[in-house]
Amino acid sequence: MSSPKVILVTGSNTGIGYELVHLLAAKGHTVYLASRKLESGLDAVAKIKKEKNLDVKFVQLDVTDVSSIEAAVASIKKNEGRLDVLVNNAGVAEMHISQNALEPSLPAMRATMETNLFGLVQTTAAFLPLIRASSTSENPAAIVTVSSDMASNTLMASDKGYMYQVVAYNTSKAAANSYTIALAYELRAEGIKVNAVTPGFTTTKINGFTAGGGDTRARRKVYSTLVLA
Repeated sequence: MSSPKVILVTGSNTGIGYELVHLLAAKGHTVYLASRKLESGLDAVAKIKKEKNLDVKFVQLDVTDVSSIEAAVASIKKNEGRLDVLVNNAGVAEMHISQNALEPSLPAMRATMETNLFGLVQTTAAFLPLIRASSTSENPAAIVTVSSDMASNTLMASDKGYMYQVVAYNTSKAAANSYTIALAYELRAEGIKVNAVTPGFTTTKINGFTAGGGDTRARRKVYSTLVLA
């Protein structure tokens, strides 16, 4: 395999993020599982250790809290001195609240934007010095935005669009895509890879385990392929 990488996956105590941490750790990388809640994160790390005997590191990280972000950056800087891959996986959907475009819930809009856009932006900005410290022409660092089919304006404007009733989530993810495109443009001269990736509809906690989606274990290879490209 390629040289072991230092990888941080935000919001990874459940769902696709959790499965990605598991897979990357199995490949021999130094992986940080990040969770907003301390207990939830430690439980997830312990579960991976018990079930698969894999050593995963933990860092508490709330992407909506600047102090929490700064503490996470300081911890990884002290322990590793660099960050090879940042996976911006943390997200909320607020699907328990009606998000019809005709009668939008502004609290839902603000909550999803706070995590899915503003949280992503400030987390990325804070970790950028560690990412730059890692990146070389031979081993470029990477930033990955976990996106969604519903973030694609092209898809949603076509006859293949779906789930228009979750406008807060869709809007926040579309905005995150726009930020990711701009970030990729700004960092291309430095050789840092910036991409967005969607696993397609997957049954996870974020959508209330809605039936009909793919299994998280089946989707995680999509992420690992991009993260380690």
